[in-house]
Amino acid sequence: MQSLIGTGVALVTPFKKDFSVDTEALIRIVNHVINGGVEYLVVLGTTAESATLSSDEKQLVIDTIVKANDKRLPLVLGVGGNNTAKVVEELNTRDLSSFDAILSVSPYYNKPTQEGIYQHFKAISEASPLPIILYNVPGRTASNMLPSTVVRLAKDFDNIIAIKEAAGDIVQAMRLIQTAPKDFLVISGDDMITLPMVLAGGAGVISVIGEGFPKEFSEMVRLGLNRKVDEAYKLHYLLADSI
Repeated sequence: MQSLIGTGVALVTPFKKDFSVDTEALIRIVNHVINGGVEYLVVLGTTAESATLSSDEKQLVIDTIVKANDKRLPLVLGVGGNNTAKVVEELNTRDLSSFDAILSVSPYYNKPTQEGIYQHFKAISEASPLPIILYNVPGRTASNMLPSTVVRLAKDFDNIIAIKEAAGDIVQAMRLIQTAPKDFLVISGDDMITLPMVLAGGAGVISVIGEGFPKEFSEMVRLGLNRKVDEAYKLHYLLADSI
């Protein structure tokens, strides 16, 4: 999945004062990040407030972004939750034809065991027609998906091809990079440690701050991937106060 190396941006969902989705603003955001040079877009990630959007709002967001993107960049769709059956149902019923992969968060609130996390993603893998990016964000889910569980999933299921690792733990990230299969992508989900992760062998980032500063952040990641360390860190520290 070479198209997922570099900078992806987790798109927000802008709203009008009447709380309806501001599709015009969303189109401007899509064009802003594409013109800024990012490599791919993440639609309906948790940054998009997907947990609180209605089904109609989700579809409106998808339709707006797909049309605005106009096949310019690869698209990743957030399909996750703590109800395994509901996630599987969405994979079975939603039109995924415009997307290159899905991003699926580890179950939140339930605090499953590592075996529970494995079984959750086993069911998703068996249902998904698209490659899967796991998403580990223990600060939000209240449970940490350990490297051993990630590696087990990566080895057991060919369509689990990456992880967005947002534990904020550089040691855990390095352990993932060290032990994961060769072609498995370890993607930063924490803007502040993106560059150290990339320099350690990570594949890039799914970023939030990259939405505001797509040119600078995506260039930092490209410099890191090309091992231009001093130039990359200049941009890192320039952006650090905004992260």
